[in-house]
Amino acid sequence: MRVTVLSGAGMSAESGVPTFRDVETGLWAKVDPYEISSSDGWRRHPEKVWAWYLWRHYMMKSVGPNDGHRAVAAWQDGAEVHVVTQNVDDLHERAGSGQVHHVHGSLFSFRCDRCGVPYDGPLPAMPEPVESVDPPQCRCGGLIRPDVVWFGEPLPSDQWDRSVEAVSRADVAVVVGTSAVVYPAAGLPDLALAHGIPVIEVNPEETPLSDRVTLSLRETSATALPGLLQRLPALLG
Repeated sequence: MRVTVLSGAGMSAESGVPTFRDVETGLWAKVDPYEISSSDGWRRHPEKVWAWYLWRHYMMKSVGPNDGHRAVAAWQDGAEVHVVTQNVDDLHERAGSGQVHHVHGSLFSFRCDRCGVPYDGPLPAMPEPVESVDPPQCRCGGLIRPDVVWFGEPLPSDQWDRSVEAVSRADVAVVVGTSAVVYPAAGLPDLALAHGIPVIEVNPEETPLSDRVTLSLRETSATALPGLLQRLPALLG
C-alpha cells in the first residue's frame, strides 16, 4: 500500500509548537506575522527576522513528536509512506519517517539570501528570546537566512514536484491538522480526489475541505492515526 500523509500546523500544535494563528506571548506578542515571514520584512529588519527564526529553531528542542507522528513513522513497516508537510519543524523526521517533503522549507536549513548557497556554519546561542540578532554573512557578502518559504515566495520546486508525485501515486491520502486554506499546498487533496484516490481528513475542526473528502474524522492526530491503517477497510467500506 502507498500512503501519502499531508500534514499541517495542527499536527505540530499537538506537540506544543505554537502556530502563526496562536497568540504569541512575551517578547513577540505584538509581532506582525507578515513582518517576520516576508521578504519585505527581511529586507527592512533582517536582525529581527533572524532573531525570531533562530529562537524558533532552538525552541524545537523543547518539544518532541506526538503519537500521531510516531504512528505515521510506524506505518512504514507495512506500507510505502510519503509525508508532505507544510510544517517547517523536524518532528516527522525525529519520529522516524524516512520520506518527508517540506513544501514550506525547514527551520533546520539555512542559505544565503544573495547567492543561495546552503549554510552549515555555526549559529549564535540563544538561551532565551531576544528582539534582534545580526545574521551571519556569506562569503559573497549576502546575509544568511532561514530556508523557509515566506509570503510571496515560490515553493521549492524539488520538494513540490516530489509531493505532487507522492499524492498522484498514492492508494490513500491522509490529511492531518491542516486548515486547507494555504495554497498551493491546500490543492493537493483535490489532486488526489481527481485521481480517484480516497482522502481521509483528520482534524478536530471542520475545514473547507471537509465536505469534499472521502471521510472526515473529528479527532486529533494522536488519537486517530495509531491503528488507522488497520481500520481503513472498515472505514472506507
